[in-house]
Amino acid sequence: MNIVTATRTPADWQARAAALSIRTEAFIDGRYRPAVEGRSFENVNPATGAKIADIAACTTADVDLAVIAARRSFESGVWSRCDPAERRRVLVRLADLILVHAEELALLETLDMGKLLRDSAMLDIPGSAEVFRWYGEACDKLNGEVVRAGEGAFALIDHEPVGVIGAVVPWNFPLKMAAWKCAPALAAGNSVILKPAEQSPLTALRLAELAAEAGVPDGVFNVLPGFGHEAGQAIGLHAGIDCVAFTGSTEIGKRFLSYAGASNMKRIWLECGGKSANLVFPEAKDLDRAATFAVQGIFFNQGEVCSATSRLFVHRDIAEDFIARVLAKVDAYRPGDPLDAASGMGAMVSEEHTARVMDYIAIGREGATLACGGERVLAETGGCFIAPTVFTGVDPASRLAREEVFGPVLAISTFADEAEVVRLANDSVYGLGASVWTNDLAQAHRVARTLHVGSVSVNTVDAVDVRTPFGGVKQSGSGRDLSLHAFDKYTDLKTTWISL
Repeated sequence: MNIVTATRTPADWQARAAALSIRTEAFIDGRYRPAVEGRSFENVNPATGAKIADIAACTTADVDLAVIAARRSFESGVWSRCDPAERRRVLVRLADLILVHAEELALLETLDMGKLLRDSAMLDIPGSAEVFRWYGEACDKLNGEVVRAGEGAFALIDHEPVGVIGAVVPWNFPLKMAAWKCAPALAAGNSVILKPAEQSPLTALRLAELAAEAGVPDGVFNVLPGFGHEAGQAIGLHAGIDCVAFTGSTEIGKRFLSYAGASNMKRIWLECGGKSANLVFPEAKDLDRAATFAVQGIFFNQGEVCSATSRLFVHRDIAEDFIARVLAKVDAYRPGDPLDAASGMGAMVSEEHTARVMDYIAIGREGATLACGGERVLAETGGCFIAPTVFTGVDPASRLAREEVFGPVLAISTFADEAEVVRLANDSVYGLGASVWTNDLAQAHRVARTLHVGSVSVNTVDAVDVRTPFGGVKQSGSGRDLSLHAFDKYTDLKTTWISL
């Protein structure tokens, strides 16, 4: 669905945005309501610095209410024990409604966190609908197992919903990350409490209304906006929540592990930070295509992607040529108004995050060569824009090469041979993704096997599909989003042994 057309100017989109009816309250037990303590926080458009709305700031009291509603709905069986075909019908209907309201949701997403409207409209919103539809269609196709235990017995092995799920999602892909967590959790029969990031709550709050319209029963899907150290922490500590699925920084992921230990030992599933390596070998035949994807892999979504290929390793025999190709393609990502179809990148999510990225650029200047970018731009807009930035000659042991910047900053290093680059790529606390460019099939398989990451993309970057699992190893987290494997996070195995 392409709602971004050349006939619509930024002024047209601004007028449409001004006419939006924005949901600002928490959604608990089938209705919107203010935060119990009556507090709110400003939701700001990072492309302009203008306030969008005041959003309910939920705290422990709101989490308590949501848990009561979610637990009641779960124990009643209205969703957890209904015919899976009914859950399929409702989730597929929700996917349809997301597409019906795609323009509204895309605008909300872009206003909220600064990403390009064309990406919101053509990727994020349709992708979110696809995830709800895919898991909806899977609802009534998950069957148990039968084990024959000799002549006198057999065992039934069933997948049962865990109970109440806390889903805590980030701001870089607000609706898509909500779909990745909530769609399989709901499809499995759980009740869900979703906490969107405080920077980007708008689409999650609208999703709650669409879910109710689709037929999700009261209490089964709740949305609590608020700050991480308040609502997020309360979700992590609450003994009435059986499982938390979190996407965000490694630092906060570790806090959720401690919350579980301090409360009810709830299971914690984490999709955390990354510092993905992109390895370009001389055996790669189409260097221009590899350069195109190298630039896309770090500048898409302003570099605010956990699996962004932020470390580029180029064989020294082709380094000069390849780096020139990369630099020639950077201009296509020139920042601009996210509502303008001609813009190459949008705004960073906040002033705070912009300052953090600029600090890393300053660190890079100390030891590497700044090839392009390195500055804030479009200051006259009042927005948070950073030029696409490339460093060459980066020491693989430097902070720029080892720490997650989460912005449009590419660190380029060279290598001498396969063994060296595999060692450099694996020398990281993270293990989310990697890319390998080569037309040597044996080399592709060999290198992919030796990279200690959750996903390896060969002759492309950051390949993601709802049918394949996504997640990492080491301090990038545990468990997998997407694919049928996501159900492992939201179901328990029960064995029923029957003696004849």
